[in-house]
Amino acid sequence: MKKLKISIALLFVLAANVATAQLLPQFSQYMFNDYALNPAVAGTHDYWQIKTNYRLQYAGFTDGPQTYLLSGYGPHKKLPMGYGGYIFNDVSGAVSNLGVYGSYAYNLRLTGDLRVSMGLFAGLLQQKVDVGAADFEDPNDPVIRGVEKNGTKFMPDASIGAMVYTSQYFGGISVNHLFFNKLIKSDSSVVNVERMPMHIYIHGGYKYNLNRNFDIVPAVLLKGVPRYDFMIDINVRTIYQKMVWGGLGFRTSTKNVESLIFILGYNYNDMINIGYSVDFRLGKVRQISSMSHEVMLGVKFNDIRRSGSKRKIR
Repeated sequence: MKKLKISIALLFVLAANVATAQLLPQFSQYMFNDYALNPAVAGTHDYWQIKTNYRLQYAGFTDGPQTYLLSGYGPHKKLPMGYGGYIFNDVSGAVSNLGVYGSYAYNLRLTGDLRVSMGLFAGLLQQKVDVGAADFEDPNDPVIRGVEKNGTKFMPDASIGAMVYTSQYFGGISVNHLFFNKLIKSDSSVVNVERMPMHIYIHGGYKYNLNRNFDIVPAVLLKGVPRYDFMIDINVRTIYQKMVWGGLGFRTSTKNVESLIFILGYNYNDMINIGYSVDFRLGKVRQISSMSHEVMLGVKFNDIRRSGSKRKIR
């Protein structure tokens, strides 16, 4: 318990020194696919798994963001390392972003069942602009002029991450978008350009066994971008007989309480996970759209690595 308190305190101290803005896709069910946030997650389980998410943000709003994510990751059969990759497509107004990434992670045992993992993402981002539908804020920007010619831009991208974990709790930090590429950003049909800053993600969770039938699992995600606001997602799930769960969460920034989130899910035979979440928008954003929807599907394969400690928090 003392180690847990120290880990949680460290997460919030780190979070206090960063700020965030939503420049890239977000998910309310991030706890089921935290590999996409942190490459160090690869290899922390003894089995391979495939996860997919679909999010419709600002339902009912014309050109509201839609995001698709597919990931697959797992451990080496014998060595303390993990591999994986993911692909995402995010469409917002006149701009669509496609990303393809591969990862490598190395895991070390510290003491007891406490382990540490360090990982690296490397990949490629592709941006497309519907030139006919776009209203360019600065048509003279060199990047915009390049987009007007072919509608497509390619950029290399990379991320690094680390996490500590046991059979009961975990905490991790990752630094994403290390190349500071210029990002074409869309707000409805208005398109402008800004250099993409590093995104810092800090995530953690804890599994508390209430009794024979119920587990309580709180989770937190802090998203930070230097010079911007920072955002925090917090949720708590109650799991019945490791099969059915329901949860409640909220998302807020230092400027505005953004969403109240409801989560439902089902685990079939410890192999297939199905999840659904709905965000009820709060504050100023509610004037645009009151709801966002998200669906998650995961498939877990048989254990390929037997270890002394198994992290099965989710």
